[in-house]
Amino acid sequence: METIEALNDLYFSLKPKIISRLNDFRILWEKGSDEDIFYELIFCLLTPQSKAKLCWRAVEEIRSKKLINKTLEELTEALNKVRFKNNKAKYIFEAKNKFFKDGKFIIKSFLKQFNDSKELRKWLVKNIKGMGYKEASHFLRNIHIGLDLAILDRHILRNLELFQVIPSIPKTLTPKLYGDIENKMKFFSSQINIPLSHLDFVFWYIGSKDIFK
Repeated sequence: METIEALNDLYFSLKPKIISRLNDFRILWEKGSDEDIFYELIFCLLTPQSKAKLCWRAVEEIRSKKLINKTLEELTEALNKVRFKNNKAKYIFEAKNKFFKDGKFIIKSFLKQFNDSKELRKWLVKNIKGMGYKEASHFLRNIHIGLDLAILDRHILRNLELFQVIPSIPKTLTPKLYGDIENKMKFFSSQINIPLSHLDFVFWYIGSKDIFK
């Protein structure tokens, strides 16, 4: 797929599913509990260099077995199909310490203190171990308060290169470079009349043939 016309054709075929998925995220934020939001954070901590569906299965196991309240070893065991499971298990426990007070999760009320998604993303990257700009953007998109943020994973970067939005895929993404590419993707999305949060799903679909999370 190398033409804007083909990209738009694909978008219109996927648009109902994309809208439905984003609506799921909106409902999660509006009606979900603090615990629901925290498990979405766990999912995004697990995804680097791991398959999204395997990560979500791990999240479901952690939640169903209440492993977040058990030992680090028991939590790590649930991450057997996730890469870097030892580090990621530690990240989850450290994140829990940030957002679990007096016997309950407080993440939702904490996030509501921020009025700017970019400032919130910056805070997450600085304060939540294991969370970079991509993971923080992913988390905020998945709870419907970061629809203006780009999730610059390999699928997205590959397609940005294909459509000549960027000259090549960078070997590393500094915060400045991440912001520069994000702005270029926003401009491209406005040119082709596909909202940024929708374009992410279209690019993801091109690489994975799926619309997931």
